Amino acid sequence: MKTKHKRNDDGFTLVEVMVVMVIIGLLATFVVINVLPSQDKAMVQKAKTDIRILEQASEMYRLDMLDYPDENTGLSALQELPPGSDNADRYRPGGYVKFLPDDPWGRPYVYRYPGENGVIDILSYGSDGEPGGEGLAADIVSWEQ
Repeated sequence: MKTKHKRNDDGFTLVEVMVVMVIIGLLATFVVINVLPSQDKAMVQKAKTDIRILEQASEMYRLDMLDYPDENTGLSALQELPPGSDNADRYRPGGYVKFLPDDPWGRPYVYRYPGENGVIDILSYGSDGEPGGEGLAADIVSWEQ
């Protein structure tokens, strides 16, 4: 008596696997093309929002301390009382911001007092970290928002 062996057809062929890989590659390309520009725009928007928050905190500091933080102390005065401050009793307990954010590219915001374009200037040099630039590398500044 002869026994017939059952053929195992449960796997995928190489062609089927390759077709699936091509489809996944096309989907990944589509996602990258559409998501990366949105991330860049989100980073610029975050910098603009941070600058607005730092401007408001600087204004609250001025109202309490009767002047803006000096350029040497900079934005760190919004987080903790600067050493040697004349109006230490007027400083808000807990400061004016919980933490000082860096710009979305990991660099500290630039603070100038007196400012060149306003009473105070707060800015980020953008994605390239250099003054000037265009597009995503353009400076993000407090006086143009």
